[in-house]
Amino acid sequence: MNRSIHMCFKKAVAKSSGFSRIFAFGFMIFSGAGLINLCTVCAETTDELQGPPVAQSHIIGIDPGHQGPNVDMSDLEPLGPGSTEMKAKASTGTQGTFSGLPEYQLNLDVSLKLQQILEDRGYQTVLTRTDNDTAISNKERAEYVAGQGAEIYVRIHANGAESSSAAGALTISPSSSNPYISQLYDDSSSLSQCILDAYCDATGFENRGVTYADNMTGINWSTIPVTIVEMGFMTNESDDLKMSNPDFQNTMASGIADGIDAYFAEK
Repeated sequence: MNRSIHMCFKKAVAKSSGFSRIFAFGFMIFSGAGLINLCTVCAETTDELQGPPVAQSHIIGIDPGHQGPNVDMSDLEPLGPGSTEMKAKASTGTQGTFSGLPEYQLNLDVSLKLQQILEDRGYQTVLTRTDNDTAISNKERAEYVAGQGAEIYVRIHANGAESSSAAGALTISPSSSNPYISQLYDDSSSLSQCILDAYCDATGFENRGVTYADNMTGINWSTIPVTIVEMGFMTNESDDLKMSNPDFQNTMASGIADGIDAYFAEK
């Protein structure tokens, strides 16, 4: 390993005839202060001096899916660039059948924990919202994170189903034939797989695989690799009660962060 020399100083106190003898870089200097500063040279590895690895300087876009009911986002916007098909700008999402926790709140809670974990690991983050009353559409969210320099776009969601037996996690990626962002298929698929595998390893949730869909506004307007993380089913008792637990949310967020690490490790 390459090493670089870093000068560090250790202080010792002594008296010698009312003078201090200060040793610095091999030289002895006398002072009347009554102190000796014994300077030593120590070596530190290059890694210790250079700070976080380059791989951890990436900018991550995080979208806490949906938003609260106090914001009317029922107006329509295009499904993708140039599309004549229109969809609502945003919605409130589903709700925990057993916990009563709204999806928009769960998504925000996990996203804020994910932000902290990523920043602790040296990443930079961009969030589309930090409260439940931000009026920002799915199209605007995708444009915002890319405009802030994000390199990937991770959209945090939770699932629901008519059957309470449906359980587990999945991710959603644009398909290879997506009419708007087919060029992002490879990277988005890789991102989706990395996050899903790491998330399921961390949480123990069933791995339901990567789903490919081209009818998601927030995906179709993205200009960077994108995935939707469906963290679990809020209509399943086990998934729902686990996801509503703040301590378990830390585990969920850590799993997503591990997947982001794995994605960049492949680059």
